[in-house]
Amino acid sequence: MASIDESLPFLTVNIALLTVSDTRGRAEDKSGDRLEEMVRRDGHQVARREICRDELGDIVSFLEDCIADPQVDVVISTGGTGVTGRDVTPEAFRQVLDKEIEGFGELFRWISYQKIGTSTLQSRALGGVSQGTYLFALPGSPGACRDGWEEVLRPQLDSRQRPCNLVELMPRLREQLVQA
Repeated sequence: MASIDESLPFLTVNIALLTVSDTRGRAEDKSGDRLEEMVRRDGHQVARREICRDELGDIVSFLEDCIADPQVDVVISTGGTGVTGRDVTPEAFRQVLDKEIEGFGELFRWISYQKIGTSTLQSRALGGVSQGTYLFALPGSPGACRDGWEEVLRPQLDSRQRPCNLVELMPRLREQLVQA
């Protein structure tokens, strides 16, 4: 069973947060607020936080900026993962991903299913890696952000998580880039 090994050091991760919405401004961004609160509470840094419209080019641009920024280790977005015509976050992510982490979306939907039943099939949550930066797309509700962070991302972004975690892989994420 997974556990935290208190004898290991905790390593702070720099996280960029993106809210994808055509209707929310900063005052209405409850999901972004929830993510920022949890990230800071758990000892990580918020490297940047923005809101952008459900526009493929805008999302790709934000992701590319974060991927190129050595001060960003992880990007977490909220919103735009549904199935309507304006929901383009997964398409934007796939334009920049080197590798998809299929298990992230699968695990998120399994956790979500236990709370909202078959409605979880409307979520296209996904995760992956691009040029050494982890990217995760969560649905736009505060509850989905809480579940995604608390039950998947928080443990995997804790360097003390055993038997393994994503943080310990960070030094090796750019191996293919160095060889090229």
